[in-house]
Amino acid sequence: MVQIKTPEQIAKMREAGLVVAAIHAATREAAVPGATTRDLDQVARKVIADHGAKSNFLGYGGFPATICTSVNEVVVHGIPDDKTVLKDGDIISIDAGAIVDGWHGDAAYTAFVGTGHAPELIELSRVTEESMWAGIAAMKVNNRLVDISKAIESYIRRQPRPATGKYGIIEDYGGHGIGTEMHMDPHLLNYVSRKRGKGVKLVPGLCLAIEPMVSLGTPHTEVLEDEWTVITTDGTWSSHWEHSIALTEQGPLVLTAPDCGREKLAQYGVETAPDPSARS
Repeated sequence: MVQIKTPEQIAKMREAGLVVAAIHAATREAAVPGATTRDLDQVARKVIADHGAKSNFLGYGGFPATICTSVNEVVVHGIPDDKTVLKDGDIISIDAGAIVDGWHGDAAYTAFVGTGHAPELIELSRVTEESMWAGIAAMKVNNRLVDISKAIESYIRRQPRPATGKYGIIEDYGGHGIGTEMHMDPHLLNYVSRKRGKGVKLVPGLCLAIEPMVSLGTPHTEVLEDEWTVITTDGTWSSHWEHSIALTEQGPLVLTAPDCGREKLAQYGVETAPDPSARS
């Protein structure tokens, strides 16, 4: 069943979202050559503790860390450890979450480690991020879930092909509802599937985590022996971007963006709802 939130509950989710935004800011600064992925996890733990929040990743299904650190060909769910040392030229997707008073926030971004990145990697991240914003802009009252999927896929398909030949929209993972749990109905594909139909109608109070994952090759993945780490089957590098969004009568509210998504959504002619944290 899809969970619909009240304005008061959305305000609490905004608090959790701001903790996630703080994790992103701190880990982005710490993602430098020579740092281990465990170092980044420690940074995230401190931010969560400093805000009096809880981690929604640690212990989730047995996951052993506070954030997911997915380097290069790892798509999602990379486990932080002491062996993975970031190198100049790497890319890393950091997925983070937090709980405040039982309400969840969840978001991810792709960072460039050091310098010297190939143009196709820079473009890969840009295309993935912008497809996310296209999807968020389609989160409008009375639209359907498929309209978000279509906006994401259409944006990616309109872009010039990379030197590798194509962008692979990862098929096995997608977005989801969020609220009193991190993963809730509905599941959100990043492409249009006729088998799934149009999906639920988008109504005020609906909250979604929109998260495209795109590779420089295949849309297919496999899970490593640790039963968490997901890699592309062809070894091509990938990017992952995500925000949690609440739909309100006044428009979308990007819960995990410091400015509620105002600047980016303005490029799509979309006005965001007022920030409930500004009134507290």
